[in-house]
Amino acid sequence: METKIQQPRKTLVKQSSLAPEREDGTKLVKDELEVTESVEPTVRLMYLVNEGDLEGINELLDLGTNVNFSDIDGRTALHIAACQGRTDVVELLIRRGAQIDPKDCWGSTPLADAIYYKNHDVIKLLEKHGAKPLMAPMHVNHRREIPEYEIDPKELDFTNTVDLTKGTFRTALWRGIKVAVKVIGEDVISDEDKVSAFRDELELLQKIRHPNVVQFLGAVTQSSPMMIVTEYLPKGDLRAFLKSKGALKQTTAVKFALDIARGMNYLHENKPEAIIHRDLEPSNILRDDSGHLKVADFGLSKLLKVAKTVREDKPVMCTDISCEFSSFYS
Repeated sequence: METKIQQPRKTLVKQSSLAPEREDGTKLVKDELEVTESVEPTVRLMYLVNEGDLEGINELLDLGTNVNFSDIDGRTALHIAACQGRTDVVELLIRRGAQIDPKDCWGSTPLADAIYYKNHDVIKLLEKHGAKPLMAPMHVNHRREIPEYEIDPKELDFTNTVDLTKGTFRTALWRGIKVAVKVIGEDVISDEDKVSAFRDELELLQKIRHPNVVQFLGAVTQSSPMMIVTEYLPKGDLRAFLKSKGALKQTTAVKFALDIARGMNYLHENKPEAIIHRDLEPSNILRDDSGHLKVADFGLSKLLKVAKTVREDKPVMCTDISCEFSSFYS
């Protein structure tokens, strides 16, 4: 049975997310395609996928058309459906045997295309069927746009890794030194709010240089999973230290308090915008080799524009950090 094609028409197909760009900055796109009865079934499949014609797609596949056919650029029907955001077509193609992670000639997969065009329902559907992301949300198209702090993930050796916190921080070797690596969950890719928070955290970390604040070393933003790399402090966090040591000597308590105060004062005095931590607690205070403390984990931090007038808030009776110190101080 021959597939029903309406009047010959032209269509423009969205291009691969990793396709090169013209000098004027526009994406290279395929020539307009005139679909007639004489066109090869595989080409017609691409057209019908782009148009979202489920009945026509099924008819072609029933006639034996290869669902995994790839064009001259290595693009498959699933690539096209992902670009166009056609969830129903993606579902149909997968059900009919489409490969989940085919790569085009630029190395882009259907999931990478769906991420680039912000087709969130398609992203979730592809991930549900096992698609693995190749491209991070902060991916750039030109080398000159890659941040200076970018680290090649191949340089991070996790062979003898140790988890520092469940599911987030772990150790790694980077250029011969041990570092702490914060691995960003894959759920970030389809959540614009989380991507925005990740960008904010990186913007903050680039600004920070102080002996009482954990040092930012770099990040992985051009591939997935994304990661933040900081100095590694082997003596752990303040909460664990307080639990193991019990009551602190007065001199130690004062030294710790001053370390935290210096770090927080530096953040609050940042110009032109103060950095507000918003999650200061013993588990986010780390100890270095000399026993001094450093403020860490800026995932919830925000930049606050400093106004000429100061707004007075109601005083907080007891914060996590102050309560913790008071209970251990003797």
